[in-house]
Amino acid sequence: MDLRDPVVRLESLCDSGTLRLLSEEDSSGVVIARGYVFGRAVIAYATSSGGSLGADGCARIVWAVDSAAREGVPVLGLWHSAGVRLAEGVDALDGVGHVFAAMVRASGRVPQICVVLGPSCADGGYGPVLSDVVIAGPGGSEADVVCSSDLLAVEQARLVTSLLGDRGYYSAVADQEMLLAELLPARELALAMFDSCAVELQARTAPNIVIALGRMGGHTVGVVANNGQLDGAAAAKAARFVRMCDALRVPLVVVADVVDAARRSAKLLHAFASASVPRVTVVPHKIYGGGYVVMNSRSLGATAVFAWPDAEVAVMGASAAVEILHRGRLAAEPVESREALRRTLVQEQELAAGGVARALELGVVDEVISPGSTRRRIVEVLASSRERRSGGMIPL
Repeated sequence: MDLRDPVVRLESLCDSGTLRLLSEEDSSGVVIARGYVFGRAVIAYATSSGGSLGADGCARIVWAVDSAAREGVPVLGLWHSAGVRLAEGVDALDGVGHVFAAMVRASGRVPQICVVLGPSCADGGYGPVLSDVVIAGPGGSEADVVCSSDLLAVEQARLVTSLLGDRGYYSAVADQEMLLAELLPARELALAMFDSCAVELQARTAPNIVIALGRMGGHTVGVVANNGQLDGAAAAKAARFVRMCDALRVPLVVVADVVDAARRSAKLLHAFASASVPRVTVVPHKIYGGGYVVMNSRSLGATAVFAWPDAEVAVMGASAAVEILHRGRLAAEPVESREALRRTLVQEQELAAGGVARALELGVVDEVISPGSTRRRIVEVLASSRERRSGGMIPL
């Protein structure tokens, strides 16, 4: 068995015995098929191992993508391409352009998942970039998920397909015995939100923010969690994820723990403000200044904002505020008593700011919840929001 054979690759992608070829492996360089992934119908295509793309092969990919969009099923592409077929010249180049146009037409309508199983260069490199999620085997550098083997890459593609292709139904979630408050940094906290296995995307890029797909209370959700500074790279990473989830109707859960937000984080602000899916924010520890607004605040249309009992919601930390508001007073204080005065002023500033109590009073935080009840309250809000949007009953 040649594990690089496109038919073998398609068989490993689909549930056992469900693959139905719609074309044979021939000079076109592309095989297309129907099948099932975790019981969910999909359309898939695979390029020949290391081969080039000609006009006929491109036409097959266009058919696969357009058919998936028309039928409302996920489309999966297994890419290993040397680019356009030079011998065909402009005909092949035009064919590749039609592939890209089809992928753009399908964007936001159905999940498009790409698996890179070898070099995908020149014009063949645009296809993966236009997909919603890119998964690569060894050597992949810019993929959303990089795996240690091609087989693992295909397994991850199956998992992502099940999450995006079948979002599931909400079910009741009991309060957790394990306190989420003990989990830091943000990655541990974010991944602990899910029912079971989840897929973290772009783990190698901007590690100060975590984006992941998984199920919460039986329903697929996307999680965005940050810890510390929100810079431009982190904001761009999260903004693309928020837009993808919104387009594919995946609810969002935001874990906001921000002490500083750069001006370039406006990309993420725009993504949240324009999103229409239900989205819940949890403030576990502290959120200051522009970071409060950017990370799916009430003012940007969050469905609900929860805070843990010891959370801080403020323009800035009390210590930093004292240094600005009382700079002259501190400078005039004798050195030996300056630190004692600073501590007193910090305590006064904390009382004046009001902390999470003031945020509750203003309505920018809806409820203070215990860490152990976090998952249950999120699922209740998301399920209730779905009921209102659909006009039906979504049982817990």
